[in-house]
Amino acid sequence: MVKITDVARHAGVSPSTVSYALSGKRPISEETRQRVEAAIRELGYRPHAGARALASSRSNVLALVVPLRAGIHVPVVMQFAVSVVTTARRYDHDVLLLTQEEGEDGLRRVADTALVDALIVMDVQLHDPRLPLLRSLERPSVMIGFPAEADGLTCIDLDFKAAGEACVEHLARLGHRVVALVGSPPEVYVRQTAFAQRVVQGFTAAADRGGLSSSVHPCEATPAGARLVAEQLLREQPALTGVVVHNEPVLEPLIDAFEQLGLRVPGDLSVTAICPDELAESVRVPVTSVPLPSAEVGERAVQLLMKKLGGSAVPEATLLPPRMTERASTAPRDA
Repeated sequence: MVKITDVARHAGVSPSTVSYALSGKRPISEETRQRVEAAIRELGYRPHAGARALASSRSNVLALVVPLRAGIHVPVVMQFAVSVVTTARRYDHDVLLLTQEEGEDGLRRVADTALVDALIVMDVQLHDPRLPLLRSLERPSVMIGFPAEADGLTCIDLDFKAAGEACVEHLARLGHRVVALVGSPPEVYVRQTAFAQRVVQGFTAAADRGGLSSSVHPCEATPAGARLVAEQLLREQPALTGVVVHNEPVLEPLIDAFEQLGLRVPGDLSVTAICPDELAESVRVPVTSVPLPSAEVGERAVQLLMKKLGGSAVPEATLLPPRMTERASTAPRDA
């Protein structure tokens, strides 16, 4: 049976350093952590969960709070969840997934027990009712998303405002002067979900700066919803030549609807999107897009929590800059 002393010897560190790497109780360098993790993998070391919890007064469990509300696109949410779970295992932590819409009561129920050491909270609203509780909890937390007032919180996400701006600026550089945002389902905006609101802010700001005519259209996440929005856009904006899509399920149905209505992509209409790369690449006309960095966001959210559990200071705000990949769905206006 492999012991912690065997791991320490293999990694060239002390047994206490191996313990700190597993528990996050004290900060260690990333290079040392990687050596310890490599030794654990190579030797097949499995720490005893009960003994570890007793020794550290911790459960070595993180809570991932993901309310599966109406309008949430579950496949994308699960990409974040998989990244959180995978990264947590590297730090020898498990993840408790909370999907019910319980708000403050759900957070309090978990935080008041010894079930979890820390929390990661998703589906953040601009004026999220959970914020006062998160600020008062003794257990550390990280939010994937940015509320309107983020002081005293640790938040990480894609810079969705900059992503909306990047899509409009790309279309403007290609000569498009009339653009539209096909956005999230209406209920997402009613809740003032932060990421959706940030995209609208960026889209509108960039269009105004560039002197473009623009409009925003929430869209039900169905092919029928995509068809209705396409018809509305052509009826209300006949000069439309550029579209930004921030609604994963309708990306391909929307392109199909426009083409059925007589607009070729990209010949008559250029389309950009904020969506996972694999979706943008799989559409019949591959779509120019800003990807959702779900793997990086999930990984870094866990790393922030591990540092907080170890007593280290972390930045309150971590905004990941957007990066655009050009594909076949966009072309110059005169092409």
